[in-house]
Amino acid sequence: MFTDESLDVVGVQSSWKTSHQRAQESKTCQTKPVRTAEAEAQVRSVRDCGAQTDPHEQLPQPQLSSDPPGLEDFLRRVEDVVIRELVKNSKSHAFDGFEVNWADQHQTVSCLYCLGHPDAQQRGLQVTSVSWNCTASVIACAYGRVDNGDWSTERSCVCMWNLDRSRLNPKQPDTVIDTATPVMCVSFHPLRPSLIAGGLYSGEVIIWDTSRTQDPVFAQTGMSPDTHREPVYEVKWVPGTRRGELAVLSACSGGRILLWSVDGVEGKLTLTSGYALVRQQVPQSGSISKLQTSGGTNIGVTSLTLSPWDTDTFLVGSEGGMVLKCSFSSQTVAAVPPDGESVTLRSPAQFSFSPRGGPIHSLHFSPFHRNLFVSVGTDGLAHIHSILQPRPLLTLRVSDSYVFGVRWSPVRPLVFAAVTGQGLVQVFDLGRRSLRPAATIDQNIGGQPAYCLEFSPQQLLAVGNAEGSVKIWQLSAELTEQGSRESAVLEQLANEVAE
Repeated sequence: MFTDESLDVVGVQSSWKTSHQRAQESKTCQTKPVRTAEAEAQVRSVRDCGAQTDPHEQLPQPQLSSDPPGLEDFLRRVEDVVIRELVKNSKSHAFDGFEVNWADQHQTVSCLYCLGHPDAQQRGLQVTSVSWNCTASVIACAYGRVDNGDWSTERSCVCMWNLDRSRLNPKQPDTVIDTATPVMCVSFHPLRPSLIAGGLYSGEVIIWDTSRTQDPVFAQTGMSPDTHREPVYEVKWVPGTRRGELAVLSACSGGRILLWSVDGVEGKLTLTSGYALVRQQVPQSGSISKLQTSGGTNIGVTSLTLSPWDTDTFLVGSEGGMVLKCSFSSQTVAAVPPDGESVTLRSPAQFSFSPRGGPIHSLHFSPFHRNLFVSVGTDGLAHIHSILQPRPLLTLRVSDSYVFGVRWSPVRPLVFAAVTGQGLVQVFDLGRRSLRPAATIDQNIGGQPAYCLEFSPQQLLAVGNAEGSVKIWQLSAELTEQGSRESAVLEQLANEVAE
């Protein structure tokens, strides 16, 4: 069927090479002749000069006797005394924890800046909250109203000053962010210096990005069924569900504590968890097994603080004077009827402390001991508490009027500061035997209240006042330098048993 067959070879000569070879041309070019020249120079005369010092005379050195008269007898006479003192010093703890500080010493408390926004002050707005950014170079303040209990639609703003600017104008903020309603609280992002969260009187929570000049709104809750329906008094940054992610925690006077995830791409805050404080589910003082069964109303939140030692623990202060230890991991369903929320609300309360006589305006965990915190309120007292005991370990009289804010010092374990309804800043040192303030700062604001305060890592103290100003105070070295055995004294206080 198939056979082999041989065919002739067919060749095709290419005409492409011959056509291109015909079109080749050679051309050259030459620049104009380059002219060169050589020249020489010669100085007219050369002169050398030398100098010689006089010979150095060796001064005769006095000959010291290797054994001055009486030295040996003196050393033998004091030997026992010196050895006893050296042994005694080796066993002393007088200088334990002492560190040499070569920085400039500030002997007095001084006011470095008095910041304010003239437009907000003319409209009678008050500074409701202050916050330092993570570089401690920018201070932000929220303008709102504390003495206005009605639903307010008055426009307000958040103002910021960069204290590192060479030409800082105290009466001209570097950044002004306008808002539709008063701002009740602000909190800078702990890692990103341009992000700041705020809670509004309307119940909204907003995150602004100050690096955006046209539209600073980075994300917001908007007016949705998940949004707070009462003024937001606290906003905090907390670890999110993903590694390295931060979420926003907000609390309002209606008893809701909501956790929001941040979606910067969509520009919105999404509710991921929710908590509700209901009176009938709050443990009684000293026991988490006995529940109050009377009443069923929500507990209004006036203050909140996060534990720097345990990411699952936070404290809540209420309008009724209760301080509650709460847990993010609580699985107890809150006894509240559904109100359109997209998540199931849980009851976070795990332990209640001895109630106070009025609202708790401020709480703060000690940065030096995991179990200690301080609380202040309308009774004018500061209570030092251990989270392990219902009753306070120590009670200090701060003022005869309300106390609106309190913060532990970030550098002194035994020092905390509080601001009062009389406009005073009271600084306490628990290392002193006296229960009186170690320093009282009169801000000269006409007796108007001071509502908030925050320490910076650089040991500056920012205080927000009712007359619309933010004063930056430089504390004295006595209040900023840690003494010996302070941590041991704080540990001893934490181990005491409340009466």
